[in-house]
Amino acid sequence: MNQNWRGAVVRHLLLLVVCCALLGLISGEYAWALVLGLGAYLAWHVKQLLRLHHWLRHRQPDEAPPEGYGLWGEVFDNIYHLQRRDQRVRGRLQAVIDRVQESTSALRDAVIMLDSDGNLEWWNRAAETLLGLKTPQDSGQSISNLLRHPRFKEYFEQGNFQEALELPSPINDRLRLQLQITQYGNREHLMLVRDVTRLYQLEQMRKDFVANVSHELRTPLTVIAGYLETLLDNVEEVNPRWLRALQQMQQQGARMQNLLNDLLLLAKLEATDYPSDNQPIAVDLLLLSIKNDAQALSAAKHHRISLEADAHLKLKGSEAELRSALSNLVFNAVKYTPAEGEIRIRWWGDEQGGHFSVADNGPGIEAKHLPRLTERFYRVDSSRASNTGGTGIGLAIVKHVLLRHRARLDIASVPGKGSTFTCHFPAQQVIRRS
Repeated sequence: MNQNWRGAVVRHLLLLVVCCALLGLISGEYAWALVLGLGAYLAWHVKQLLRLHHWLRHRQPDEAPPEGYGLWGEVFDNIYHLQRRDQRVRGRLQAVIDRVQESTSALRDAVIMLDSDGNLEWWNRAAETLLGLKTPQDSGQSISNLLRHPRFKEYFEQGNFQEALELPSPINDRLRLQLQITQYGNREHLMLVRDVTRLYQLEQMRKDFVANVSHELRTPLTVIAGYLETLLDNVEEVNPRWLRALQQMQQQGARMQNLLNDLLLLAKLEATDYPSDNQPIAVDLLLLSIKNDAQALSAAKHHRISLEADAHLKLKGSEAELRSALSNLVFNAVKYTPAEGEIRIRWWGDEQGGHFSVADNGPGIEAKHLPRLTERFYRVDSSRASNTGGTGIGLAIVKHVLLRHRARLDIASVPGKGSTFTCHFPAQQVIRRS
């Protein structure tokens, strides 16, 4: 209440007292006149309060407050103005919401809003087309009850949404969907679903092409390599001048065979999600064998290779695939670390799972190259890779082996000081033996 209205109330009370005094002067009962006047004034205020209470309890949407005069008229007018202002604000907000819903409904990508527990709150029409959601039956249902794929359940429960997830559509196996979840607000979830069937088909065509070409090239390469070996064994009978040419041909043929073998292995790894031979593996013994091979590969470089492995920690997976991935990291360290360099191999565990790392004090890698190291045929220094006999897809194989074992690869490197490659395996892949 402002200063003017406080003055008005005081004047009204003074007027009431004067009227009561006049009534008392006429009747000769000053006290009863004052009581009656104040009682009537109080009854009027109680009546206005009851009117306000009745309006608040029984009012219809957007119904105006009751009419009044004096102080209560000002109160009702202020309520009316607040009501009108709120209506305008709600109208603007509703217009924004309607525009957002109209725009999201027009999207070809599905937009789904989930609460903190993963229950459905809202979705657009594309979600009904791609995921088969039904309005309003599925409202409030858990998303895990509608998307029953094991990989989605694991993806949602882990809460790590940095990478998108690709799955077949629950209503059409020929559709391939990409799911991306973002957390917002009070741990609520916004899920975007895209139809990437075309991209998936193109990727499958690329994989099939590489696999088929690699397979078809193996036979002619085997024949060429066989004849080159025969010629080298009898080079003196042919012509000694051909010795260097034949040796170089054999060397490049071996490089091509290694490349084809790596491409076929990569195609095999991409064909399935998880390894079929998921058995407990003694990682310490596997790393001891890899260390011996690395020591033999080091030869004249005389690297100092150390191994620290927890003998009580096993890993579930494919031994052949893990040997390929872990040895690739160790052999890369041997190839790129200068003579007399140091290479440290570690295998340990903690609450998060199992961890394998290879650290060296080699030339290191610039930060701009790190995000692309696991791409096929990507090389930091093509000339160096050629000299060391690399195919350019070794780290791509490592990446896919780790993905099949639910693991991830971290790379840290400082130019001039060395590099550290670390593989992190989740706790469900690790077995601790007594």
